Amino acid sequence: MTDIQAQSQTIQAPIYRGFLATIGIEIHVQLNTLSKIFCSDATTFNSGDNENVSPLTAGMPGTLPVLNEKVVEYSVKTGMALNCEIRKKSIFARKNYFYPDLPKGYQISQYEEPICEHGYIYIKLDDKVKKISITRAHMEEDAGKSNHSGEFTLLNYNRAGIPLLEIVSGPDMSSPKEAAEYAKTIRQIVRYLNVCDGNLEEGSLRCDCNVSVRKVGQEKLGTKVELKNINSFRFVEKAIEYEIERQIDLVERNEKIVQETRLYDPDKNRTFSMRTKEDAQDYRYFPDPDLLPVIISESYIEAIRKTLPELPTQRMSRLQADHKLPEYDAAVLTAEKEIADYYDEVAKFCGNYKAASNWIMTDVMREINSDPSKLSGFIITPAMLGELIKMIDSQQISGKIAKQVFAEMLLLKKSPSEIVKEKGLTQITDTGALEKVVDEVLAANQNSVEEYKKGKTKLLGFFVGAIMKATKGQANPDLVNELLKRKLS
Repeated sequence: MTDIQAQSQTIQAPIYRGFLATIGIEIHVQLNTLSKIFCSDATTFNSGDNENVSPLTAGMPGTLPVLNEKVVEYSVKTGMALNCEIRKKSIFARKNYFYPDLPKGYQISQYEEPICEHGYIYIKLDDKVKKISITRAHMEEDAGKSNHSGEFTLLNYNRAGIPLLEIVSGPDMSSPKEAAEYAKTIRQIVRYLNVCDGNLEEGSLRCDCNVSVRKVGQEKLGTKVELKNINSFRFVEKAIEYEIERQIDLVERNEKIVQETRLYDPDKNRTFSMRTKEDAQDYRYFPDPDLLPVIISESYIEAIRKTLPELPTQRMSRLQADHKLPEYDAAVLTAEKEIADYYDEVAKFCGNYKAASNWIMTDVMREINSDPSKLSGFIITPAMLGELIKMIDSQQISGKIAKQVFAEMLLLKKSPSEIVKEKGLTQITDTGALEKVVDEVLAANQNSVEEYKKGKTKLLGFFVGAIMKATKGQANPDLVNELLKRKLS
């Protein structure tokens, strides 16, 4: 049992004006394959309009789909990370509906026999942990994109056929904050797995939120309303907040809540109706006759299991247990895989786990603007930062000088040892040399010395500052304090 499982406990469901909310989320994860799910068209995001469109993507008669094996691998890998059961046999189905951005007139998805089902993850909120069930995770193709311009609608089919894994939660969340945290946790997991870049702005990860309300004490769930294609965690929270209040207002006015799909307008902070929500039978699901069932063996599953990386909760537990880091540090460092990888390399080089954590959470994060993607080209490599920390620990330089060296490393692209040597910044640890400076400072501040001896011991800091200034910050602080206390006593 992991630490997070041990902490699992019921989070009290908030009450909204005498009502409870029930929330489930469908997250569409765009798998980062080089080609589409059923053809060799590219998946690049910034291609020209309709550049990545072959006859198969365009839904031309006579074309036949061929399954991209990488999509199966990534789906199984994600299912394992979500603690799902992996089906040895799964089937593709046709989901029939007419919409301009769906050139075939149907979407290839999975329905009755998805590749992954019956899983769960844990989310953490306000120091409490909650288990959220995963009903299913199934493979499907994305639709194209409609661009509305005045009275015209332009269609771009580049996105049509992009591989998706749709992860469907159980109706286990009861607040907007829980929903946002769940979405963040899913994103964190798929990024650690490297199956999706999690870029919400580009639509690599999109959330559909199902929301209903019911009066406190009422067992039957209320009518479900779907909030479609929300591409920001903040908007997930705000859209659900608005929708809960909207539905309660309708009930209190004795008006009917319609099962429908709504869109969220962040500028107006409101949802508006898109279309009446269809039921499964409206889509006329049936097995796709052009695609064989997906059959995977136990050996295939086990081979993929061996490729699973250390996941966020496991990594966080390790940093707390093995590196003795506080929970806060471990959470910050493991929030993004790039940061966790950078930390591990620094810690491995210098062996001072807490110092590595402090430098990364302050100086490094400041320089990269808290954007983990910038670490791949960050000028200060883990080895360079590790070397800087080792120089502090070995008393070659002081902590204050280290900040100066760090700034120089950013400018000069040199190692800390090179900078310290060139600029003569080595820490002064020679007792005789320091004793001479201490004597000079005390002699120049006799009045302060008398005040100190009368009980104003806070003046010790004044003397330390004066000595550090006289030595340009190169004096060993511990030795300075030791010499001062001995001479002033």
